[in-house]
Amino acid sequence: MAVRIRMKPMGRKHRHYYRIVAIDGRQPNDGRVIEELGTYDPHVADNDKTVTLNTERVKYWQSVGAKASEKVTVLLNKFMARFEAQGAAAPAAGEKKG
Repeated sequence: MAVRIRMKPMGRKHRHYYRIVAIDGRQPNDGRVIEELGTYDPHVADNDKTVTLNTERVKYWQSVGAKASEKVTVLLNKFMARFEAQGAAAPAAGEKKG
């Protein structure tokens, strides 16, 4: 099975919304997904809230051979470092409190 990481269209007319998913490459755009990895909402005014990602799972799927689509690759290059930094900061903040 050739797994792809791509965007699944959701939302309604004139209000696009996408889920970033791991999906079999032979499935249609709105087909059955293996796992949801995040979201992309181009209509949000705040750029920090445009994309949400589960970086651990994205890295896992890439490590087992899943290939990202062109548009998802652009999003990953743009936002992955920021989500990794937030993920590293969250456990460090938890250790200081406890």
